[in-house]
Amino acid sequence: MERNINFDKWKWVQVNKNELNAVWEQETIPSGWLTTVRKNKTNCIRVHGCINEEKVVNGSLIYKQNVDEEEDHQLFHFYLTGNTLITIDLEFTSFNQMSPEVMLRQLNKTENAVDGFLFLLGELVNDILVEIDQFEESLHKLMWGVKKRNEMRILELVFRQRHELLVSKNLLIPIQELKMTIEEIDFLQVNNGEIFIRTCKRIDRAHVLLREYEQELDSMIHLEEVISSHRGNEIMKTLTVLMIIFTPIMALGALWGMNFKHMPELEWRYGYLVSLMLIVFSTALLYGYIKTKGWTGDLLKGRKRGSFFK
Repeated sequence: MERNINFDKWKWVQVNKNELNAVWEQETIPSGWLTTVRKNKTNCIRVHGCINEEKVVNGSLIYKQNVDEEEDHQLFHFYLTGNTLITIDLEFTSFNQMSPEVMLRQLNKTENAVDGFLFLLGELVNDILVEIDQFEESLHKLMWGVKKRNEMRILELVFRQRHELLVSKNLLIPIQELKMTIEEIDFLQVNNGEIFIRTCKRIDRAHVLLREYEQELDSMIHLEEVISSHRGNEIMKTLTVLMIIFTPIMALGALWGMNFKHMPELEWRYGYLVSLMLIVFSTALLYGYIKTKGWTGDLLKGRKRGSFFK
């Protein structure tokens, strides 16, 4: 359903995709943009220096994305001039942190359509910031979970958090591009205005938070890689030491397990005792040599409580 909102100084036209023809008839819009809207399913921003003596920015923006399903996202299209904002498939229900009544009052205070569009972008970024706050809480739990339960499930959670962070970052990148686009086209009385500065700072704040949390996750992933590598080395070292220590038993056992007809040791009265003493002595000798060389490392030491290397 088409909805025109005439503010004191500018106009906002909200429509659905099936009402594109009606908008084309009522507004002075190039047909190429409507053709792009029908085809485009991803982020897209176009800058036009002057159409009908007006500066124009148009495109499409994905502003909601399900972290588990690639195709489950929300996208709206926009056509922006100094006095008119046309949005397709963008509703008030898209904004979670501000009621429609309050939003309309705030939009009515803006000086032009560009400021109104920047205000809407700022509210979309505000929704992302709320999601970042929730992400921060789960990241805090995950950080201590790495210490308490260093296991494969924790590593999977780390990579899931990394994916969620990438999704949020992917939503923010086109909004940053829009900010730079508005700076580039240099709308009068916009680039130095209060709404533009506030929206830019909000975008920068979200960007800084995502970058810092990305570094934290990368540190956790690196820590897991170090722990896994250390654990693998300890396992291989343990197996190697055990194999060396039991080499005399295996060698002598293989020797005396042969079925040759003439084996003088079989006739010895104390052959069994001598063989046991030889096995024990050679095993102890090998173990002492390995211990002296320091090749056992921490294998014989107990793990401290709360250690990462469990």
